[in-house]
Amino acid sequence: MDRFAEELNELIVETFRSINKMEEQTIRRFTKINLSISELHLIEAVARGGERGRTISDLAVDQEITLPSVTVAINKLVRKGYVEKVRSESDGRVVYVKLTRQGRKVNSGHQYFHKNLARGVASELSDEEKQILIKGVTKINGYFVDRNEALEKKLEEKGIR
Repeated sequence: MDRFAEELNELIVETFRSINKMEEQTIRRFTKINLSISELHLIEAVARGGERGRTISDLAVDQEITLPSVTVAINKLVRKGYVEKVRSESDGRVVYVKLTRQGRKVNSGHQYFHKNLARGVASELSDEEKQILIKGVTKINGYFVDRNEALEKKLEEKGIR
């Protein structure tokens, strides 16, 4: 691996770890919630359904995890009081997952954390650096999206997914 690739790899891995650590520490320090980061992200996914909510299938696709895993996680969040399950009025077979008041409150705090994170990073950069960073991260994200799609296609061709 050339020096640039090594340095980029270290930066990507370290940035990911730092953001996760900061998120976990913020949760522990400033809140009294009993949630993991993955549970917070699932709550965030439920919130994207708005007042209607989202089905377990919607959430599984969104989070790229299996239906049984989402079902277990949602049932845990129901017991903790962050989400509720509501049957569709038009089709009783369909169940929507919606945030409770407590879930909306936690999600708002989580969104606030992410906004402050972005504002904090932006405050350290000049306008030119901001434009360069957005352009670079957009290209990096595009690379990962393309590679993930190619991997998914290969897995499907092999009957793995």
